[in-house]
Amino acid sequence: MNDNGLTELDSSRGKAGHLQNDEPVKNSELQIQEPEQDPVLAWVPSGRRLISGLLGLNVMLLGAALVAGQAFNPEGLKHQEPQVFMLLLMGASILWMLWYLLWASKQPGICPHKDHHAGGITVTVVLMLFAAFSLLLYIFRVGYLISMRECKPAAKVLSPFIEAPFLALQTYLLWAHSKDCIHRHKIITRSGLMVILSADLVLWLNAVTEDTIHEEIELEKEDRLDFSNINSSEADSSDLAGLANSTWCQCSASAGCLIFRKGFEILYPFNMEFYLMAGCLIYVMWKNVGRRVSPGPHHESQKLTFQVVYQGGVIYGLVLGALVLAAGVAVFILYQVWVGQQQLRLTAFHIFYGYHLAVMPVMSLCSLGGMLVYRLERRANEGGHNPTRSLDVLLLVAASLGQLALSYFSLVAALAVGTHRPLGDLDLSYSLLSLLELILQNIFIIEGLHRHPNLFAKRKEKQRSSIFKPKKKVAAQTPEERKTDVSLLEGNTSAAAEEHAGKKTWTKRAIREICAFLILSNVMLWVIPAFGVHPQFENGLGKQFFGFSVWFALVNLGQPLSVFYRMHSVGALMELLISA
Repeated sequence: MNDNGLTELDSSRGKAGHLQNDEPVKNSELQIQEPEQDPVLAWVPSGRRLISGLLGLNVMLLGAALVAGQAFNPEGLKHQEPQVFMLLLMGASILWMLWYLLWASKQPGICPHKDHHAGGITVTVVLMLFAAFSLLLYIFRVGYLISMRECKPAAKVLSPFIEAPFLALQTYLLWAHSKDCIHRHKIITRSGLMVILSADLVLWLNAVTEDTIHEEIELEKEDRLDFSNINSSEADSSDLAGLANSTWCQCSASAGCLIFRKGFEILYPFNMEFYLMAGCLIYVMWKNVGRRVSPGPHHESQKLTFQVVYQGGVIYGLVLGALVLAAGVAVFILYQVWVGQQQLRLTAFHIFYGYHLAVMPVMSLCSLGGMLVYRLERRANEGGHNPTRSLDVLLLVAASLGQLALSYFSLVAALAVGTHRPLGDLDLSYSLLSLLELILQNIFIIEGLHRHPNLFAKRKEKQRSSIFKPKKKVAAQTPEERKTDVSLLEGNTSAAAEEHAGKKTWTKRAIREICAFLILSNVMLWVIPAFGVHPQFENGLGKQFFGFSVWFALVNLGQPLSVFYRMHSVGALMELLISA
């Protein structure tokens, strides 16, 4: 008994000593594993992320208040406070970008990880295109402001000289470092990125309000002319006073000033789209600060080459998309020429609505066909949290709200005014088809983005086939069975590949054809409103029902989002085309 008791005491002491010796090891392991929990804590809005977030929120609210004050009461802010504030924001952003590009990015260990989902080749190419057009815009803007420098404030004349290097540096930053997961100087990095994001949003809001004021002046002149035809005796004195004030800052009769102003008006939408897109990429960089990405086989770089089109045998989608592009260019040119002529104005609206009423049903059918192909192919969904993919889906849904809101408001206006008018039935049909096309395309793109490019849903098939089997086979699986299912999901067996080999060819071909057609169609639907075609405002239905100020605010808030949605859809569809 004593021997047994002694052996038990010795074994218990040995176990206790062994546990005591293991405690420092476990503590050291916990200390080493603390950074491994950083990816989870990094997405919680607390600590340093909260500080930079509050900084950006306050800066954006102050900038929005200044821009709104200038838009609604331009005579109230007499010292050009909005322009001065934007110059300060751009100056601070330029200083941070120079610090990061010239010194911080070259420090060892500052970026140990890369987010390969951020800053794809399609997004980067589109961003570079917008940046090139924006830099060309600044040339026309400088020429226009210099010719009008006598009546323009100094801050507005100086702004292109600061905005051009701000845009160029930001474009290079996003081209070279949009995938960085920065792990040093986190406070300065987060704060600097949030200042750049705030500058992008304030500049975008200022661009939208300036475009709104510009169009509002032109339409008020048209309304004034219509009013003078009705009652010219009352309008003569007020028109003379308005013309005396308006000619002070009008462009001179010189050909150079007219060329600069025309180029400024044509290239203006590209600048707004650049700030929206750059702000999204800066936001992804801000979220990736301190993030740890585990390398995996799915993080392979996708190269956008013409081999996707040639080897995939994409023919019908390209042909139909090219026809949509050619017809869209013809409609765009005819609309721009005829809409300014009173005799052909109604014809311009007819060809615009006729083109969209012919294209959008085909796009809706393609999206619906793509969803049916998804059901037949039965691919597995990608697991894990992907912030870039979540942001893509969020931007897609949020940007579509602009066109959805315009469609619903136009639908209400068409129903209220009546379809007996020349454009009432066309506007009603256009609104309904826009709603249907947007909803179906969003579902098609979002489902495609969440599908795994290589894995098939073998486990779902087993669950479906087990419905008619005894209940004992529906019991909880053992770890060995789970491992077997995982191996089937990962495609480690040749049986899964052989089973899906027949479906794989035609389903991939169908998805590629659909994506190719939708890409070219969305490009054309992006170009038409981006260059100033706004029939929702010019036909007068919404303005007649909702009123001038309300309808103008709705159009100028919804149209930039609609343009951004088409552009973002092109990038998402390009990813689906490559992954197919």
